[in-house]
Amino acid sequence: MELSREDQSPSREVLSGNDGQFSFANIAPGSFQLTITSAGFATQTSSGILGSGEIRIVPQIALTVAATTTEVRVVPSLTEVAEDQLKVEEKQRVLGVVPNFYVTYVHNAAPLNTRQKFELAWKSTVDPISFGVTGVIAGVQQATNEFSGYGQGAQGYAKRYGASYGDLVFSTLIGSAVLPSLLKQDPRYFYKGSGSRRSRILYAIANSVICKADNGHWQANYSSILGSLAAGGISNLYYPSENRNGAALTFENTLIGIGESAAVNLLQEFLIPKLSSNVPNRQSSTP
Repeated sequence: MELSREDQSPSREVLSGNDGQFSFANIAPGSFQLTITSAGFATQTSSGILGSGEIRIVPQIALTVAATTTEVRVVPSLTEVAEDQLKVEEKQRVLGVVPNFYVTYVHNAAPLNTRQKFELAWKSTVDPISFGVTGVIAGVQQATNEFSGYGQGAQGYAKRYGASYGDLVFSTLIGSAVLPSLLKQDPRYFYKGSGSRRSRILYAIANSVICKADNGHWQANYSSILGSLAAGGISNLYYPSENRNGAALTFENTLIGIGESAAVNLLQEFLIPKLSSNVPNRQSSTP
């Protein structure tokens, strides 16, 4: 309790007892104001005029519970942020048709968890364009009699189609989902989009052999390199025996794949964003 006076004399304070009663002694006559405070309750005031020699009994004062304001901030988890960003990436298409799922235009995009990595790989392999491109590849192989062990005719085309689609599925699942999940690496290309042309060229080429880890650090792209080797080894199980690749050719094809990745990255850095639909604001970031 605080007692204050209009004459600017020092205020006085006392604590109430367990029964809520309090008293001030030796108070000079004149106007006064009482201020009653207690934690968790609204402050109450009472005023009056004390006469000379008067003993003033203040009427009972009931304190009301103070109104409280609680501010709650809901911050989405990294998984939720990644899910929102992934939905945008799954809408990215070159010329509105060709999937462009494995590039993010958010420079510090949230890392994908295992489920999201497999989801992206699955959507990529079952996209209608993937089936169409596989059909074209099988047709070219049939026309040039590549993998002659499959023969010709509808049966030969079906075998070539199955083998070509198997290459796509195994290389995507192993190099972009299985190994990235095990090694904690991000299978996407992180668009740079700023800096000098030379720095962007070097960045794009370097990203054929390095990648961003789930912890945000850059490291050797073991997922892609080992994935190419593994997919090449698995393909030997379903290609004709006379057309199977030896170990040397598998390593050679892996090196060729690294070169192709560098070329695609250059296109991603300088051309594809201009041709892609649903490219998000490149200034977006994680919270």
